[in-house]
Amino acid sequence: MYILGFDIGGTKCAVVTAQWDGSHISLLKKKIHPTDLSISPEDMIKKLIETADSLLDKKPDGIGISCGGPLDASRGIITGPPNLPGWDHVEIVRQLTEHYQVPVKLQNDANACAVAEWKFGAGKGCRNMVFMTFGTGLGAGLILNNTLYVGTNGNAGELGHIRLSDFGPVGFGKTGSFEGFCSGNGIAQLGLIKALEKAQLGEYPMYFKKGYTQSDVTAKTVADAARAGDQTALDVYRTCGSYLGKGLSIVIDLLNPEKIVIGSIFERCHDLLWESARKEIEKEALSLSASCCQIVPAILGEQIGDYAAIAVALL
Repeated sequence: MYILGFDIGGTKCAVVTAQWDGSHISLLKKKIHPTDLSISPEDMIKKLIETADSLLDKKPDGIGISCGGPLDASRGIITGPPNLPGWDHVEIVRQLTEHYQVPVKLQNDANACAVAEWKFGAGKGCRNMVFMTFGTGLGAGLILNNTLYVGTNGNAGELGHIRLSDFGPVGFGKTGSFEGFCSGNGIAQLGLIKALEKAQLGEYPMYFKKGYTQSDVTAKTVADAARAGDQTALDVYRTCGSYLGKGLSIVIDLLNPEKIVIGSIFERCHDLLWESARKEIEKEALSLSASCCQIVPAILGEQIGDYAAIAVALL
């Protein structure tokens, strides 16, 4: 299959082509297009079509679209993602189908990434797999019985909304949520909270010296300080890892997957997170379920968005 993919984001969109032989995927060409929010979504899609037409070597056999939600995948409609203001009730599948006259499929980005890691990455060959983004936020996609599970109205897999504590950083609009503890924004919040506690005692962590502001505290600056031996930074990542283990234990007990694949920060900071997470899983999860579940970093890396758009076409 010769496939065309669109990865649509709030600041940029990628248009990619690929060849799939049933077992191996080859990315062929790619162009990145800035997302122009000053024009209508329909006109932006026309620009993406022009970009795609300049890439294509022949008519595609199928088209996949990965986009942040909310969206209605069954009807092919984008329904107002926070990072795409003005994109309300955008019939993107209809617009692309009319132009290319081939099957076009749409999925939210977490589901699309789950399918990509399942078909091409760390979850290849799994029957039951959970994918978690662990980036700016915490999104997830569920592969159950060799099928992407989306739920009754497409909202399955919103693991980030689970409350793990009555207190803690805010994520997904909820204090102490899974996303609050296990996301880039959440780690930054934890880092700032612990740094301010230290500052009250006249101590300043490496990542929050005198004169620093809230914007200086990020998941990366805290991770860099942790690797340099800063104890407050290490404590931030131990806390994050512990709550990651609590959340994963719920997933393991509820879904009994054979593999949980985690991207972004978990890939980059596995050394800072895993020991605390592992101890929590040993304490909280059913041993029979935990024993058959591997928890591994995603392997598609920075190209996962490209693979995700292509993977949607193969659903």
